[in-house]
Amino acid sequence: MFGLTVRFEVRPDTADEFDDLVARTVPLIAQREPGTLIYTTHRIAGDPNARLFYELYRDRDAFEEHENQPHMRRFAAGRQHLLTGPPRIEFITFTTGTGVPVATEA
Repeated sequence: MFGLTVRFEVRPDTADEFDDLVARTVPLIAQREPGTLIYTTHRIAGDPNARLFYELYRDRDAFEEHENQPHMRRFAAGRQHLLTGPPRIEFITFTTGTGVPVATEA
């Protein structure tokens, strides 16, 4: 499996617009990306303008497929003016956990 976390710092005046963009994008991920095992978005307690995404993919190829989807290109383009700077991305290696779907072949 292949994973990452992404932290976005949203401009205070655009937080609702960012959240709306996310709300329109996530259902498309669920519908069109079988290799995306987990895609969750979070607000961070005590930091109202921060958002944290946790993403887990079947493998690196599934991640690349995710990145190349039209809805993800729209999300990337649409978020640029809503953020204070570039997102912080950390690639992670899944080791163990509960509630994680079993990765299946494409």
